[in-house]
Amino acid sequence: MRTKLALTAVVASIVAAGCGSGDINIDPVTSVTNSNNTTNTGGNSGTTNPCASYQNTGGQSIQGTYDGTHCTYSPSFVDAGNNLMVDLTLADLPNDGAHLFEGSLFVGESHDNDADLAAAGIAEGGDGPVLTVEAGATLALQSSASFMIINRGSQLFAVGRADAPITFTSLSDINGTVGPEDVQQWGGMVINGFGITNKCAYTGSVATNDLATSDCHVDAEGAAGLDESQYGGDNNDDSSGRMEYVVVKHTGATVGNGDELNGITFGGVGRNTIVNNLQVYSTFDDGIEMFGGAVNFNNFVGMYVRDDAIDIDEGYSGTITNALVIQSETDGNHCIEADGIGGFDDLLPAEVEAMISQGINSRFVINNLTCIISPNGAATATHDPGAGWRLREGLFAEINDSLLIGSMPANDQVSSNDNYCLRIDNRTQQAALDGDLTLNSVVFACAEATRGQTFADGTTTERSFAEAGGNIFATIANNTSVDPTAMNDAGLQLLEGTQPIYSIGYTTMQVDGAAPAGAPQSGTFIGGLSLSETDWTMGWTFGLHPDNRSQALWFE
Repeated sequence: MRTKLALTAVVASIVAAGCGSGDINIDPVTSVTNSNNTTNTGGNSGTTNPCASYQNTGGQSIQGTYDGTHCTYSPSFVDAGNNLMVDLTLADLPNDGAHLFEGSLFVGESHDNDADLAAAGIAEGGDGPVLTVEAGATLALQSSASFMIINRGSQLFAVGRADAPITFTSLSDINGTVGPEDVQQWGGMVINGFGITNKCAYTGSVATNDLATSDCHVDAEGAAGLDESQYGGDNNDDSSGRMEYVVVKHTGATVGNGDELNGITFGGVGRNTIVNNLQVYSTFDDGIEMFGGAVNFNNFVGMYVRDDAIDIDEGYSGTITNALVIQSETDGNHCIEADGIGGFDDLLPAEVEAMISQGINSRFVINNLTCIISPNGAATATHDPGAGWRLREGLFAEINDSLLIGSMPANDQVSSNDNYCLRIDNRTQQAALDGDLTLNSVVFACAEATRGQTFADGTTTERSFAEAGGNIFATIANNTSVDPTAMNDAGLQLLEGTQPIYSIGYTTMQVDGAAPAGAPQSGTFIGGLSLSETDWTMGWTFGLHPDNRSQALWFE
């Protein structure tokens, strides 16, 4: 049973003050009284402290310190090994103030065996402490070794608005010293749930609704020592909370166990977790990575992700609806890298087939995705050259109404040697032949259309498989850039001319000088967004629109 505490964020008279060269200056303190009738201290003399507070197990009231603009929380408030064990609310501070954490922000405890979970009373989302972040709030971590974890049973409720998004970022971003594409300023976010991961052993199957496991505790990314956490179970209906209008920036630092963290890592996160309007901006490793689970995403933006913008593994079975991925001009690997089975290379073919028969391989759906990948090569890529979709290791998937564009002009020439659009490997080739992998209403525009592999039947290739499903490949000459907007090459028109993040209507598109055949699976356009529809990116995203970015898009 968790302890619930009432927290206050009542602001009276606020005295504006800046950070100044990254240092947080704390003025003499004044006493304030919280709604739990405990006295706390912090902030400028004569100023009510709006920082979050709680009462520890010893009865001491712990509160952040306030400098008139920002709230700073020392490791004694929360850190690795000093996890948050009570419900806590972080308010939207006045004067663009931010909540600055000197250590890591871990919510709830992690347990690596069933007995300890049971003793802690943790069986599903909501049993542990809940972190609530109010609309408009900004959280910043100060160290590249620090990151966030929402442990199994705990929940994050970060519900912003289009006019008041919630931002998770770095101290360097708050100070204004971060570059537009700087990464590794802090670790990133890890959210763990009780969802299915094929890294664990199960009885039964998804089809017969009797899938079960015990002692399923997979080490999450970053797990080592005090940073340890686990995910996994047999409950894809689990809830880790709710995230809406959330922006996560400048992540991917290497933490204690050597992992390079993502923007957000979702480990076994269940479908009752709500994720709407999420952006990951400038991260060293992946944008979002799903290890199993079934969390759904509506309206996702991945910008300047240096590895894979959407990374899927270990039996993920959710749906991603409306997504926009934009790589850096000189960096970024796959728009999608999707694996069906964790540890695939170490398994015997019979073991792979057994997992597939249980339904615990990745089985996801993506609707309306736009990928704009850059023609970066090995000389500038942090990980590997820019590419489109790599689908492999026994996954089943359905991808609909999507655009994959790798022809945009950039500093590098568009190459047919590195920057492929579509690659299908190993057991997923058989899934394609069996109808368990389907691509519908997709337009590909890359110099290297596919990796050109032949499937096990000896005749089908990636391209012939895709074209048999009515998907279309534009002809792009090697080392030639083609701008696929309505104002340039008449033979390739996929995007609006003056606003090249928006799809044009399907019936007015041109591919190799002709309108594409067929029709979208739903609606009147393919890709993540169109001017003919409500722009779900407007008002809350960073880096897309001129009124809220620090550099122009490289292909504008």
